[in-house]
Amino acid sequence: MTVGLLGGSFNPVHIGHMIVAQYIAEFGGVDCVWMVLSPRNPLKDPAELIDDRHRLAMLRIATGASERISVSDVELGLPRPSYTIDTLKALAAMYPEHDFRWITGSDNLLEIHRWKSWREILRDFGMIVYPRPGYAVTGELPAGVSMVEAPQVDISSTMLRRDIARGAWLNYFMPPGVAEYIRENRLYISQP
Repeated sequence: MTVGLLGGSFNPVHIGHMIVAQYIAEFGGVDCVWMVLSPRNPLKDPAELIDDRHRLAMLRIATGASERISVSDVELGLPRPSYTIDTLKALAAMYPEHDFRWITGSDNLLEIHRWKSWREILRDFGMIVYPRPGYAVTGELPAGVSMVEAPQVDISSTMLRRDIARGAWLNYFMPPGVAEYIRENRLYISQP
């Protein structure tokens, strides 16, 4: 089985994440997609992250109705910060019968040289890249990288956090149930 791994902070998960996951599950040459929750991305500010348990709960709500998209919490048991190569090696050891491909946006491909052991990731696992608005990939792709033309959705978790803090109710920007979870748990809301 070939598994696509879509990693992220998912802070919060939104429809852009889900559209990419579903598109790649259907058209990306994989059998399924696992959304891998990152507790601490070394290239992002940890101060903006809400608790892992809330982000994991929202991911489970988001993927609950899907047959080909599920959640992996493997990084919660790995040292922090989370490095993609360590996640891939851990999953390969846990599931030797699976082939894993890392899924990332074109913005990250342009910064791949900053990733720990990036050459090993491409050589031993491979990468599926989807387009992100404003980050066109031109020229020949590196060996181990394939490009899919997934729909581009210009929504970010940063935007959602900002607007929720301002009191906006953005339930159509997130998978069903996620906005309700945010509201019930008073997440991302500025405290008076």
